[in-house]
Amino acid sequence: MDALNSLLGGFAVALSLTNIALMFAGVVLGVIIGVLPGLGGANGVAILLPLTFSMAQSPGGQTSAIILLSCIYWGALFGGAITSILFNIPGEPWSVATTFDGYPLAQKGRAGAALTAAFTSSFFGAAVGVIVITFLSPIVAQFALEFGPPEFFSVYLLTFCAFIGMSKQAPFKTLVSMMLGFALAAVGTDTVTGTLRMTFGTETLLTGFDFLVAVIGLFGIGEILLTLEEGLEFRGASAKINLKVVLETWKELPKYWLTSLRSAAIGCFMGIVPGGATPASFMAYGVARRLSKDGDRFGEGVVEGVVAPETAAHAAGTSALLPMLTLGVPGSPTAAVLLGGLLIWGLEPGPLLFVEQKDFVWGLIASMYLGNIAGLIVVLTCVPLFAAILRIPFSVIAPIIIVICAIGAYTVHNTTFDVYMMVVFGVVGYLFKKLDYPLAPLVLAIVLGDRAEASFRQAMLMSQGDMRILFENGLVGSITTLALALLLWPMLSALWASVRKGLAKGA
Repeated sequence: MDALNSLLGGFAVALSLTNIALMFAGVVLGVIIGVLPGLGGANGVAILLPLTFSMAQSPGGQTSAIILLSCIYWGALFGGAITSILFNIPGEPWSVATTFDGYPLAQKGRAGAALTAAFTSSFFGAAVGVIVITFLSPIVAQFALEFGPPEFFSVYLLTFCAFIGMSKQAPFKTLVSMMLGFALAAVGTDTVTGTLRMTFGTETLLTGFDFLVAVIGLFGIGEILLTLEEGLEFRGASAKINLKVVLETWKELPKYWLTSLRSAAIGCFMGIVPGGATPASFMAYGVARRLSKDGDRFGEGVVEGVVAPETAAHAAGTSALLPMLTLGVPGSPTAAVLLGGLLIWGLEPGPLLFVEQKDFVWGLIASMYLGNIAGLIVVLTCVPLFAAILRIPFSVIAPIIIVICAIGAYTVHNTTFDVYMMVVFGVVGYLFKKLDYPLAPLVLAIVLGDRAEASFRQAMLMSQGDMRILFENGLVGSITTLALALLLWPMLSALWASVRKGLAKGA
């Protein structure tokens, strides 16, 4: 009841005309940021953070400032799915898994259904995340404190093993793709010792290969090369979008209620840990593909394949704010930028924030509910506009996509080297698709490879090289055991199938 009373007080703070206007303005800015590859929610919030300095100095201005920044975050979460579905170019790292079924749906003329499913699932995932923040703050904050390097590594290991064990493709191809990703993630400065690895004397490789550059090339340029090869058919795709399509998609979505709940749970867990929205989306997609009755059709254009990653990504992105508010530990890059904003405004995140700045905290939480609704209204209103882009002939849109990709790659570090690497990754993406190797494990390894390595090495330093640290308590032991079970799942399944076959013959 205390949480409900505090939340009602927060709504009284958030429901002012100024704050409502800031919500819609923030969402629109966030959608634009999410659509542009390479910019990202964290960069967008960081760029606009100086605008809030003077705002935060006025009475009640700190609440308005954080509402604006958080709604930019919601908009970026929504916007990342747009280019993923329409052009197979993830606008945000967590939108990569959305391309697997979202883009095929758009190619089938169901862009409206894919966008509606993505936006609605995003809304649901974010709503679950906000509910978790509202009612489970003390419990979850205590749980997050239990995570150290061994626990972080076990979570990353679980993500990797889930992709291998649950993949419908040959485990060998999945493993090869993932190993290449680990090799690319190892390039640059060693985060533990500071030594250089595989830079070959090139200064531009000191920071390694940036994930966004790799994704833009693998998916954006790779898809254009593949499309050019397939007959140079410069025709626009059909895109029949209207209110009827949106309503029909809403009628279809309740069928996937179990996938939505499961993906939201995965997302909240990964957001609080904090693992992040990107691994959450991959993990939710892999679990949905394994457990769905339509799992064999995943990758060909299934609405459920859009629902799972979008729900998980938004649940993770939202719940990542919980450890930031309660512990001062950001659960995502964007949460880290928001944490910086709070410190600049003179606020100290942590348990005392809920006591000393009660109006601020609960005004922010109330704005999460309202900002999520504002985001859904904005993006659903614009679905016909977004999907109508597909009517433009490919001969016109392809050069525009290449220019946008090049700008996105350049803005990551403001260097032309990233543009060249984008082209190289584009060729790699093209070859992978031609040879039927999965791109998802490669991307996942590039994203999480260095984090997993750092956590593993820190765990080994703690234990003096004793691997038993990965089983030293119930939490890390259960996660590691589950990861190993998923890794061996294809072998165990094949063994069980041969045993059943032998028993059947004997009978």
